[in-house]
This record gives sequence, C-alpha cells and structure tokens, in this order.
Amino acid sequence: MMLKRLLAAISTFVFMVTGFAQNKTTVTSPDNNIVVHFWLDANGAPMYDVAYKNKPIMLPSALGLDIKETMTDKPLPSLGKNLTVVSTIPSSSNTTWKPVWGDVNVIRDNHNEMIIKLSQKGQDAIIFNIVFRVFNDGVGFRYEFPEQQNLKHFIVAEENTSFHLTGDHKAFWIPGDYDSNEFSPNVTNLSEVNAMDPKYAAAIFAHQFFDSNAVQTPLMLKSAEGLYINLHEAALVNYPAMDLHIDKSNFNLSARLVPDALGNKAYLETPAKTPWRTIIVSDKATDIIASHTILNLNDPSVIKDVSWIKPTKYVGVWWEMHVGKSTWDYAGSQNASSFDPKGLKPTGKHGATTANVKRYIDFASKHGFDGVLVEGWNVGWEDWFGQYKENVFDFVTPYPDFDVKELHHYAASKHVKLIMHHETSGSATNYERQMDTAYRFMKANGYDAVKTGYVGHIIPRGEHHDGQWMVNHYVRVAQKTASYKIMLDAHEPVRPTGLCRTYPNWLACEAARGMEFNAWSEGNKPRHETIFPFTRFMGGPMDYTPGIFQLELNYWDKNKKETIHTTLAKQLALYVTICSPLQMAADLPESYEKRLDAFQFIKDVAVDWDDSKYLEAEPGEYITEARKAKGTHKWFVGAITNENARTATVNLDFLDAGKKYTATIYADAADADYEKNPEAYKITKQTVDSKTVLSLQLARGGGCAVSIVPVK
Repeated sequence: MMLKRLLAAISTFVFMVTGFAQNKTTVTSPDNNIVVHFWLDANGAPMYDVAYKNKPIMLPSALGLDIKETMTDKPLPSLGKNLTVVSTIPSSSNTTWKPVWGDVNVIRDNHNEMIIKLSQKGQDAIIFNIVFRVFNDGVGFRYEFPEQQNLKHFIVAEENTSFHLTGDHKAFWIPGDYDSNEFSPNVTNLSEVNAMDPKYAAAIFAHQFFDSNAVQTPLMLKSAEGLYINLHEAALVNYPAMDLHIDKSNFNLSARLVPDALGNKAYLETPAKTPWRTIIVSDKATDIIASHTILNLNDPSVIKDVSWIKPTKYVGVWWEMHVGKSTWDYAGSQNASSFDPKGLKPTGKHGATTANVKRYIDFASKHGFDGVLVEGWNVGWEDWFGQYKENVFDFVTPYPDFDVKELHHYAASKHVKLIMHHETSGSATNYERQMDTAYRFMKANGYDAVKTGYVGHIIPRGEHHDGQWMVNHYVRVAQKTASYKIMLDAHEPVRPTGLCRTYPNWLACEAARGMEFNAWSEGNKPRHETIFPFTRFMGGPMDYTPGIFQLELNYWDKNKKETIHTTLAKQLALYVTICSPLQMAADLPESYEKRLDAFQFIKDVAVDWDDSKYLEAEPGEYITEARKAKGTHKWFVGAITNENARTATVNLDFLDAGKKYTATIYADAADADYEKNPEAYKITKQTVDSKTVLSLQLARGGGCAVSIVPVK
C-alpha cells in the first residue's frame, strides 16, 4: 500500500512538472482541480490554457511583450515570438500568514509554482521568465526580467497577454476608462459590451473612452455552464493598470495597458517584474468572494511595527454637503479669485466649522465611534475644480471658522480622533511637494488617518489616474504615510490589487461608484452592492460609506422626489457584506438620533474579523454572509438583495455547538420597499444555537442584519 502511494505521488509530480506530449509544461493546483498548460507554438510564441474540473476555462491564449529602447524608442525583438525554453523550475508552497486586519485571522497560501525561463533565439538574446502560481481557486502569472547585460532600461510598448474565453459569457463590467472607476456596473453578455453607449458611459466626469469594447478589471464572468470566472491583477507596482479589450468574434480578451502622454505603457529597469494577472474560478459563486489568491500574490507587510494600525469606525462632516445642507467652501464662488483667508466672506453654509465639528465629536464620543472625518476645512474650495489647476490646496491653512488647535484638544478630551482630508484636485505633483509638511501638521494636531482625493485631470499633464506614474504615486503616499504612522484612505485612485497586505496602513480605497452618487444623480441600482464583492472588492476593501437612514431626499431638498434605492435594513446589512476595516456611519447625527434602536447595530458591528462564512451568493442578485468579530464570540450576519424580494436562508451551524446565543434581527418590515416604503423596519430577538436555521425576508431592494451574542 505504501509503495502504491509513493508511485502515485511520483506520477502526480511528474505530471505537474513535465506535462505530456507536444512539449507542454503543466502546472496543477494542489487539489488537481485546476490545470494550466504552457507551450511555445510553431513560431516560438508563448501560449497557455486553463481547465477547471476537466472543463476548459481559457482556450489557447497568447503571452508576451513588445519592448523598445529607452533612449531611442527603437523596437527591440519581440518577446512574443522566436523564443526557446531555457529551463523550467517547479516548486510548491503550503504556508499560513496572519493579516493585520481582514475577513479572517489566518490565510493559507497553498500553491504550485513553475518558473519558465525563456530566451530569444540568436546572439544578444534577452532572457525573461514567465511565472505561474496555481492555487485551488485560481491562477496567477507574471513576467520577470532578471538583471542582464543585453537589457537594462527598456520601455513596454504593449503587453500581449490574452484570455481566450470559451464563449459569450455573462459579464459584470464597467467601461475601460483611464481616469475613473465611478460607473454603475453593467450586466450584459460580452457580445453586448459597448462602452460608448451613453447609458453605460455616464460617470461623474466627462472622461474620454479610448475603446468601446474595453472594460476594466476586476471583470466578473459567468459561463453558460455555470462556472464563475474573475479576471484581475495583483501587486500592481511600477506598471500601469490593465484594461481588457474584447474581440467579439471569438471572445478573446487582450490586455490594454493605460498609456502615458507619449503613448508608452511602462518604463522599467532590470531586475523588473510585472503585476500578476489573475484568474479566479469556481462552480460556486461564494468561492469567488472568499478567495485570498490576490492577497497571497502580494508581498508580506513591509511595516514591522503594526501596533498603530487600527481598523476604524467613524462619522463625519461629509454627507451633509452631498445632500445640500452645507458646503465644502467657506466663501462661495463669488470669492473664487481670492485664496487669502482674511479676504474671504462667509456664505453661512460652510460645514467644517468649529462648532459643527464639535457636534460630530460629541456624537462620536457618546456612541463609541473612533473618529470624525472633516472635509472642507482648508482654504481652496472656492476654485478647486477645473482644468489643470496646480496649487489650489496647501493642506495646512484652515478656513477662519475652523480652529485646528481647539478641535485637537476638544477631540482628545473626548477620546476621539480627527480624520484629515486632503483633496489634491488631481495635482499629484503639488501634493508630493507638500506631503512631509502636511503629515507633520497632521501629527502635531492629533490626526492619525488621512483621506486623500484625486478629483479632476491629473498633473503632470498627460498622465492618467491609472497610468504608471500615478500607480507609483499612490504607493509613495502609502509609504510616506506609513513612515509617519498615518493610516490611509485613498479616493479616486487606481482600483486596488491587494497592496493592503504589503502596506496594511492602506486601510481602504474608493475606486468605485460610492454612496454619494445616491445624493445627486440617478443613484445606485439595488443590484449595485450585490455585484461589488465580485468586482471591485476582489482587490481590497472599499470606503463605501454606508448607513444612510434618511432615504427620502426631499427631506433635504423639496425639489427632489427620489428615494435612495435601498431599504434602511439593507443599509445595516452592508456593514457585513462590505468587508472593510474602515467603515463610516455616513448619515447626519440627527438622522440616527431619530432611530437609535436601528442605529444600535451600527454601534455594535465590528470592522475586523476572526472568521467569515460566505453562505449564499449570486452576482447581481443576492449575498448572505456571516462574520465573527475579532477576539470575541460575537457573530454578525448580513443579507442583501437586488430589486427582487426574496428569502435568505441562514444555517447557524458555524456557532459553537451546545451554546446558546441571542440573535437580534434588524429586518425589513412586511410593507418595506425600496421605492415605496424604504425606511420601514422591524427589530426582533430570539434565542438561537448551532442547529437554528433563520429564514430572513428581504424586501425589494432590501436586506437584513443580525447580531448574534452568546447568552451570559
């Protein structure tokens, strides 16, 4: 018996390393469900394919890069043909690591790896590697360039990576814009993608679309056979973001890198490596959102002492500006020509006043919140948005009605931290010149966290939010804030790719269509939040700012007849289905004070977790999740739906056997409806145990939140 097992193990390893005929190299996942083949075709072009449980996922797909000399722009021999395999180096890993924060307290990194060393034919050949890592739920691969005499500095003109799909899959997509991620996700077949269609291309800014058949990653797909496939990237550093162009004749998706002003994609120096291209696959939707493959493909934390990094629940002077109660600017547009604080005349609607901020500090202190965000505190908002304005903000000069020192001492006396806001208006060069000054100012005045913003056209001119220069800028900000022990929340950045593992002070990003769109646009559709976990959240957490209780907008503006496309109970459930170490109770204090019974869930729910259970999900339709608060025996459940009412079934078998718990259920009322009666909810309690199965009724556009606490 032992000999048979040994022979079987040897056979499996040989299969993993050498593959079979036609000079194919094969790499399998540890559970053998995923199989990746690599080979060179008759022209010496690198190719790969992927299968899952004996079903093809990727048909033969091209790999390679086109590169140029840095000084002359002269094309170098293509790294996509006339290649030869120099060697293959297999390895395996089965380790665990502990994230600083996240959905679980331990993550397993179990994969098989193959390094394929390639060389051009002939003299003065360039050498590079294609590295595959295959996990039980997906594949990562990237290009690596070792230090070598024949290649030192070079330009990436094109990346020829492709993903040749097996058919016209259902796709959850946003347009391949170079500067904005703030689109409502679309649900069509790949053959129906048209980013130029106005109904798909409506965004906050009038950005240019460069390819009507291009979409952004993360791209979520579902095949006719019921397989779920997610395409994205990991560890995006010193390289532009990747969009995907769809060839609708054969559903081959090819990489489209965001260019700079000269049309070049990336400037590299050996040794160099590209981001990982990721393929997550399963026959269960819940496996996609539970995946840690993208995190596993990122480097471990470069921050040794992480004791100062604290998951945060906060309130702030923010939503009141979006609904029109107050303004970011102090003086209004009539004073736009003056940035001298002494020359500004107040309009009376400024939100970031000392008195108003104290009101939020009092509310945060009373209800146990960690921090208070304040936007519109510094001079410059009168004329901040437009075409390439360089020096709008200086990040240290407050408006006359915002007393930095007094608020510092007042917040400290209430054991509350103020959260800084740095809107750059797209002028990244201006921000980089002032980062040290701004962060020293923050630390001197008690700020340990900053929310950055990049609204507008990027300076340097010709750069894009998702290009190499800005990708490196976001990393520089993460590094610089870490050096000052400051936590970071980036808005309008490139979409995340798991770098929160390497820089755990980078708590969250926006990089998507957030809650604020509900205040002044057509709003977010009810399916919006049921898609995000399969798209935007694949690369890292979002600062989505849930918790809106005043859902009828005519309360703030009599001319508005719209309601936000959600029920109040769904707003509570989002604190569970949106996993983030940074969570805002985004509404105004007075909205919560009218419904303190429902507000109790926001006060109780955790922002950091020991465990997560992904119970049921279907992208665009519904999600039900349970999470265990870090360091406790408390569980929280969130269930949300799209525009259709449904029943969420929650088996509580994840609870400790033999123990009793009190479940407090925050549910949609029987007559709740996101259009007709969004604020109707009911709260009930019952005793539960590991044998209990909850049946939660979700209204149209609704949800349900449950806190589960051990009986004392």
